[in-house]
Amino acid sequence: MTDAVLPGSGHDIPAGCREAHWPLDNITLAGLSWRTPVENEVHPPVLMVHGWLDNAMTFTRLAPELAKQAAVHAIDMAGHGHSGHRAPGCGYWLTDYVADLSELIDHHFPESERYPLDLVGHSLGGIVCALYASAFPERVRRLVMIDSLGALSRPAKETVPQLRRALQKKRNGSAPATVYPDVETAVKIREGGLSPLSAEAARLLVPRNMRSVDDGYVWRTDARLRHPTPLMMTEEQVQASLAAIQIPTLFVRAAEGLLANHKGLDARARLIPNLTTVDVAGGHHCHLDGNTAPVANAIERFLLND
Repeated sequence: MTDAVLPGSGHDIPAGCREAHWPLDNITLAGLSWRTPVENEVHPPVLMVHGWLDNAMTFTRLAPELAKQAAVHAIDMAGHGHSGHRAPGCGYWLTDYVADLSELIDHHFPESERYPLDLVGHSLGGIVCALYASAFPERVRRLVMIDSLGALSRPAKETVPQLRRALQKKRNGSAPATVYPDVETAVKIREGGLSPLSAEAARLLVPRNMRSVDDGYVWRTDARLRHPTPLMMTEEQVQASLAAIQIPTLFVRAAEGLLANHKGLDARARLIPNLTTVDVAGGHHCHLDGNTAPVANAIERFLLND
C-alpha cells in the first residue's frame, strides 16, 4: 500500500486520514486510511467497502470511531472514486469486485493468513464482503453488513432477458457525460437519487466522484457501472452463499432503508449461523446521514469490545 498526503486529492477529507493506493495486477484501487497510534492498535485492520456509485467517503463518520483501536481502510471499488476503471471491453461483474477484494487482501494484508481481519460493507459493498467471507472464512474475523443481506437475485427464467438487455447496452454504449457547471449542482442531483441523501451527506460523498473538465465537472465514476449485469444470482445461489458464512456477523438493518420492505429477508437472516441483527433509525445511508451514533456504537461494540 502507498499513502499520499491529502492536499491535491480534489476534495475535502477530514483530518486524521490519508489518501491510499493499493496496486493490483491489473488495476490500482484507491481509498482512505485512518491510522491509530501503534500503542492503541489492539485489534486487526478493518477494511470498509462502499455501495454502488458511492466511494470511500461514505465511511467518514464511522471510520474515525473504529480507528481509535484499529487501522481502518476504506476502499474505492473499481470504477468508483479515485480507483482505476476496468479496461475497454470489460464490465463490472459482481464476482470481479470479490476478486479485487481477494487480491487486495492477499497482496496488501498478507498477515490476515495468521491474524484474520474485519470487513465492513454497505449495500453492494456488504454483498461483496459477504461473498468473500463465505469463500475465505479463514481470512475474516468478523463481518458487518450495513443495509445489506446478500446479493440481488432473479428467477432462473429471467436469465435470458437479463443477458439480452446487458448485451444490447454494451453494444449501444453510454450516453455522453453530463457536464455540470459546479460540484454543487451535482450534489443537488445526488440528493434525490434512488437512496436520497441530505445536502450535508451529499456534499461529503459527491466531490470524490467528480473530476474537472474545461467547462465544468463530470462524474469520475465509470459510466459502465450503470450497465445491466449480464448474469444475476438466483435466490438459491444467494441463500447458499449466506449459509456458508460461519464467522460472527452483524447485520445493521435501517428502518427506512432499501431492505425495509424486502420479502424473504428474515429467511435469509436465518441462514447465517452466527448472525446478530441491530435495527437502527434512518435510511439506506444510516452510517453517513443523520444521527449515525447508533450505527457507530453497534459496530464498535461488535468489532472492538471482545
